[in-house]
Amino acid sequence: MSKIKPSKGAPYARILGVGGYRPTRVVPNEVILEKIDSSDEWIRSRSGIETRHWASPEETVAAMSVEASGKAIADAGIDAGQIGAVVVSTVSHFSQTPAVATEIADRLGTNKAAAFDISAGCAGFGYGLTLAKGMIVEGSAEYVLVIGVERLSDLTDLEDRATAFLFGDGAGAVVVGPSQEPAIGPTVWGSEGDKAQTIKQTVSWDRFRTGDLSELPLDSAGNVKFPAITQEGQAVFRWAVFEMAKVAQQALDAAGISPGDLDVFIPHQANVRIIDSMVKTLKLPEHVTVARDIRTTGNTSAASIPLAMERLLATGEAKSGDTALVIGFGAGLVYAATVVTLP
Repeated sequence: MSKIKPSKGAPYARILGVGGYRPTRVVPNEVILEKIDSSDEWIRSRSGIETRHWASPEETVAAMSVEASGKAIADAGIDAGQIGAVVVSTVSHFSQTPAVATEIADRLGTNKAAAFDISAGCAGFGYGLTLAKGMIVEGSAEYVLVIGVERLSDLTDLEDRATAFLFGDGAGAVVVGPSQEPAIGPTVWGSEGDKAQTIKQTVSWDRFRTGDLSELPLDSAGNVKFPAITQEGQAVFRWAVFEMAKVAQQALDAAGISPGDLDVFIPHQANVRIIDSMVKTLKLPEHVTVARDIRTTGNTSAASIPLAMERLLATGEAKSGDTALVIGFGAGLVYAATVVTLP
């Protein structure tokens, strides 16, 4: 018989506050067109993107995270010292160690909170939310800060016509805490590693270690290109449209609700055509508010869902207590979907 005492966590968990940070520089499609053969009309029709935000040198992954987190903590009505864990999802923090979460936890003034990074691409927010829920119900933390943050402009090949216009920078954060009723549904998540090559980094970092740069890609000026994100656009589009709608429906089923019970749909902001296709496949009623933050924010990977959530609440398009379906999907290929009650 086990001698370990049972955990004493909360019966359920919920999102208590949300915050976002978008870099001050707004980049229109015209800037992207300086280096690729395309048009503003083509970019808008293919992706829905009109503008995106790019970070300055001072707007680091940590700095943007601290700004978004401060707003989320204030929105939740708690003090930073009450945060028991900080979970940061990012693929664009270039120091292998230590985790940027430890710096963020310190700068926010937490009381030695547990802190770690995860790498789950565009599904990272959903992964972090699931981990936070588990910690609260298990009892290892009362409040958990979940951050999705990216500086994807650092990983963008501006001469790649297929991806140059896609990516933006920013940070989104939520505080997850105890609840007396279910407010974060079961997570439907997974990975399809056999499709991992459809979204990847062009060159691994270790290729630079030996100093032999002879086979590395060059830009138009003959300089070695910095590693960037590349993707097989059509393959990713088909996978997202046909497979992720199924995952979204599974999350609804797991939560015990139907599309008509939803108030809000917040998918990863990858492509407006993917979003529209999912809305159609799921047969969402007209009353459901659909996040299309991609138009002015671009694809911010792990940050896209909390940023979209924050904007919907700030503009009044969504309100506290609304029932929302969130789903993230991307590199790996990984995915995570759940139903939440908005803070």
